[in-house]
Amino acid sequence: MRNDEKPAIRDLPLFRGIMDETFDTLMAATYSQEFPPQLDLFRQGDRADFLHILVEGSVQLHTEWRGREAIMAVIRPVSSFIVAACIPDAPYLMSARTQERSRIIMLPTVDLRTALGRDPALAGAVMSHLAMSFRGMVRQAKNLKLRTGRERLIAWLLSQARREGNLHTFTLPFEKRHLASYLGMTPESLSRVFNALKSEGITLDGSRVIIADHARLAEVAGLDAMMDDLGPDNGRAEPWSPHPGSW
Repeated sequence: MRNDEKPAIRDLPLFRGIMDETFDTLMAATYSQEFPPQLDLFRQGDRADFLHILVEGSVQLHTEWRGREAIMAVIRPVSSFIVAACIPDAPYLMSARTQERSRIIMLPTVDLRTALGRDPALAGAVMSHLAMSFRGMVRQAKNLKLRTGRERLIAWLLSQARREGNLHTFTLPFEKRHLASYLGMTPESLSRVFNALKSEGITLDGSRVIIADHARLAEVAGLDAMMDDLGPDNGRAEPWSPHPGSW
């Protein structure tokens, strides 16, 4: 691992409050590796041997069942994933693949679990980390179960715009078919909804999105603090991730 990467990793919620000795010991046990695009990092059902920390690139978390695939999240730097499988030494419930060329720090889970017993601050950080992940998943489930596809798309676009600084135009950072999968829609349905949203002031020009009126669209989507993360964003996680660095 490069020394210039340590401050960003140290600032992750998982490591921010732990003892310097604990952090240094954990970092000494890590491996740093670069991966090409579209490479499987692990498959659902694999045993969680490492906590992964993404420092460059992007990673898709996805799942498969009976030949169907769903995108669960896209991870952006600097973020850790997937803590929930590492702590109990359980199998991964999702698969991970690189979306572009990526560099990942891998921390052996055996070292992480040993440190948990020695540093109460790390144990507390893990508890907070998992709690935020749970709350993010509840928000995501509510979004999928209570909103229509049209409302889900508008809410996601407004979330992306907010992370871009409330811009009225931005570029989709991934393929539309992946966005459709995350929103629980088919690519065809997503295209139809985008076309229908022209009357609401949303224009899609290739991968470029133009939003005319944020406030009006917030009313259409029914943005709600119990369903949407409306707080400050530190820019580390993809808009569809429940909480920065929380997977």
